[in-house]
Amino acid sequence: MAGVIQPYKGVWPQLADDVFVAATAAVVGDVHVGARSSLWFGVVVRGDVNEVRIGARTNIQDGTIVHVSSKGQGTYVGDDVTVGHMAILHACTVEDAAFIGMKACVMDDAVVESGAMVAAGALVTPGKRVRGGELWAGVPAKRVRELSEDERAYIAHSAPHYVSIAATYLEAGL
Repeated sequence: MAGVIQPYKGVWPQLADDVFVAATAAVVGDVHVGARSSLWFGVVVRGDVNEVRIGARTNIQDGTIVHVSSKGQGTYVGDDVTVGHMAILHACTVEDAAFIGMKACVMDDAVVESGAMVAAGALVTPGKRVRGGELWAGVPAKRVRELSEDERAYIAHSAPHYVSIAATYLEAGL
């Protein structure tokens, strides 16, 4: 485990032993990260004014920011989730096996259900619910259509693929 891991008000992040944290990632405060997950280069996970919970086998890719709201909920990311490069997750819930595209933003009290996909660059506004099996895109994000079989297969492939990549980094001592 590398990166910046630091407490906030005496509360340290809790990371499973086999989590990959890139050297330039920062994890602060009330954050829990499950087994075989990965926090890639430039990721910031701030559990300072509320909690962040990230499940097992989830990958948070380069440049992503995960933060919380002091007046609302924390941020909850399930198991087997892929979060693309430079995304923002803020005080929201992303359920198991969901996919968040590059530069997407999921805002306060929004829910991305299991098996849903938020397209690259999409803005899921506060309180919206992205249903399982749906693709949402645009600014603000709206339902575009049901996911294709290829998209469903890609979601199922993505998390295990990143578990494998992270394992090679860990084996190399990075």
